[in-house]
Amino acid sequence: MHDTNPTKTMPRSQCADGGMWTLEKARALHDTPFNNLLFLAQTVHRQNFDPNKVQLSRLLSIKTGGCPEDCGYCSQSAHHETGLKASKLMEVQRVIAEATKARDAGATRYCMGAAWRNPKPRDMDAVVAMVEGVKALGMETCMTLGMLDLEQAERLKQAGLDYYNHNIDTSERYYSEIISTRSFADRLDTLENVRQSGIKVCCGGIVGMGEEPVDRIDMLVTLANLPEHPESVPINMLIPIAGTPLAEASPIEPIEFVRVIALARIMMPKSHVRLSAGRTAMTDEMQALCFFAGANSIFVGDTLLTADNPGEDKDTLLFRRLGIEPMDLEAQ
Repeated sequence: MHDTNPTKTMPRSQCADGGMWTLEKARALHDTPFNNLLFLAQTVHRQNFDPNKVQLSRLLSIKTGGCPEDCGYCSQSAHHETGLKASKLMEVQRVIAEATKARDAGATRYCMGAAWRNPKPRDMDAVVAMVEGVKALGMETCMTLGMLDLEQAERLKQAGLDYYNHNIDTSERYYSEIISTRSFADRLDTLENVRQSGIKVCCGGIVGMGEEPVDRIDMLVTLANLPEHPESVPINMLIPIAGTPLAEASPIEPIEFVRVIALARIMMPKSHVRLSAGRTAMTDEMQALCFFAGANSIFVGDTLLTADNPGEDKDTLLFRRLGIEPMDLEAQ
């Protein structure tokens, strides 16, 4: 029997010896023979989830471009010449209309992202109204708006926000190679404010940015050693964007990516592990291996903020071939 409410408790550590995760412990697991790693990951997955159910989320950019941060992977940074024009914050009613369409197409969680360093006081009323409107549709709500202070997080919680996404991106060691306008500690501070407010945490990272395998492992160690595991762990595969510093980054090998998914599942057994950006570059077989390794959440729709995403028809066909069904909201 799998746990019908797998996010009700998020233990700090799942090490076999009961201690904290260390880089050495996680690396030993990561480097184990591939078949053994996948067998263990699938075993852990089945202990906590229905192995043939995947949670569907939809992501909408409510404010695109012009971000003052210099994240080396991002098309929305004002520091990069990507040709993307900055937009104003989307109107509340339009956001709710888009969420309604997503719900009717089977999405159970609606994620809204704004290209900000942090939300300004003048934006909070509209953001709160978006959360309230989407929540009224019967969907789970998620936002990613940059850094949050505790007061902002508490206000979003009162509005009904279920999840807040704030990725740590990579290891603390490699972090300064990717971004200089916000520190690794800043990201952890926002996660703490979100957790203190009672909002669930959505936090993962990006692989394929020129990091070493040890950086991917260390990123997961940081997440697994938080006081509580993130309820959602998005694993993004870099989509190289022309005009960004990482435009020529070499892609991660598929088997190495699957190892990251499996390690995330084992280290954070009750978290939803989400295949996020980069699925357009994945074969069906690679995605199938990721699902077997413990991924159980995806974004649906044609775009993720500004990047391409497989269309719903393609996802429906893949799910049919694999015998996978969308996860009901009650099972999340």
